[in-house]
Amino acid sequence: QVQLVESGGGLVQPGGSLRLSCAVSGSIFRINAMNWYRWYRQAPGKQRELVAGITNSGSTNYADSVKGRFTISRDNAKNTVYLQMNSLKPEDTAAYVCSALDSTYYKYWGQGTQVTVSS
Repeated sequence: QVQLVESGGGLVQPGGSLRLSCAVSGSIFRINAMNWYRWYRQAPGKQRELVAGITNSGSTNYADSVKGRFTISRDNAKNTVYLQMNSLKPEDTAAYVCSALDSTYYKYWGQGTQVTVSS
C-alpha cells in the first residue's frame, strides 16, 4: 500500500506564498510505479478542481486559474511532491489534496491540508 500525507497549509494574506508538501510512503515497488501525482482542491460548496499534475517523466500541467502562480515539482529522493503557491488570492482558499495514480490505474488520496487566503 501507499500513503500520501499533505502538509504546509495555513492562513496567509492575499499576495502571500505557501508551499504544500505531499509525502509518499509505503511500498517502494508501488511508489516507483506511479504514473502521475496531482494536486486537487475543493472549496465549500464547490466541486473538486484539478490544480496541477506531474507525470513520472516530469511533464506538468496546470489549471488556467493558477498558471504562472503555482508550480508543482517532485523530489524522487525524498518521495515528496510539492506545490509552490505564489501570489495567493482569496479564491485559492480550499482544502488541497494530493493524489497519485499507479500503473494499475489505482488512485491514492491523501487527507488534505487547508489553505485559507484572507486579510
